[in-house]
Amino acid sequence: MERATEKPRRQDESAERDRVNDYDGFAEAYAAENEDGLANAYYDRPAMPALAGEVTGRQILDAGCGSGPLAAALRDRGATVTGVDSSAAMLALARRRLGDGASLHLADLRDPLPFGDGAFDDVVASLVLHYLEDWGPTLAELRRVLRPGGRLIASVDHPIAAYGLQDPRPDYFATTSYTFDWMLDGRPVPMRLWRKPLHAMTDAFGAAGFRLGTIAEPRPDPAARDRHPDQYRVFATRPTFLYFVVEVPRDRDS
Repeated sequence: MERATEKPRRQDESAERDRVNDYDGFAEAYAAENEDGLANAYYDRPAMPALAGEVTGRQILDAGCGSGPLAAALRDRGATVTGVDSSAAMLALARRRLGDGASLHLADLRDPLPFGDGAFDDVVASLVLHYLEDWGPTLAELRRVLRPGGRLIASVDHPIAAYGLQDPRPDYFATTSYTFDWMLDGRPVPMRLWRKPLHAMTDAFGAAGFRLGTIAEPRPDPAARDRHPDQYRVFATRPTFLYFVVEVPRDRDS
């Protein structure tokens, strides 16, 4: 699931919240906000296909597909894309975008996925894993549905964003949750994410049986300079997202 354009106002994690991460409640506003937003349209969405490279003919699972813009981009480049998301409202928007022929499934990434072993060549997980406290079960499932040699391409909040913007700063070495508000359609919506140190992320990939291929810190598309000049100056000089490409070893490489 992709992030809203504006960097949120982060709050103390003990703040009370009635409902958090309620994508069903703000799906339309979220999707509209992100169609041309810098963080998604000019940062994460260009970065993910660039890391995927040539995808013609590949079977790709979009894990946390949201309203489907990344799935559409990969399909337009020749991939066969299957999407899963935990929000029925976001999947309805994805179906509107991708058409009835798209394979879309309501599924929580903390639960077993409705696919057979080795069903996909690649999995893309765009700004999704940081919703999870424990990556272990999810990464094990994503590895299961990947073929030997398959890749998981994932983006998450960069540690400098998750840790460096708060006062007092949290313990970098601890896995902790934090809450904040996104402003969508003029109203605040409460969110909760989990921050991890870099070594905890790489350790989680390794424990799930992945081999680390790439860690990347891309910059936004320069086209955002004219459309979002103030934000561009911030995003182009301070990393907001961190990217991984990890692989399922082939038998001979294990």
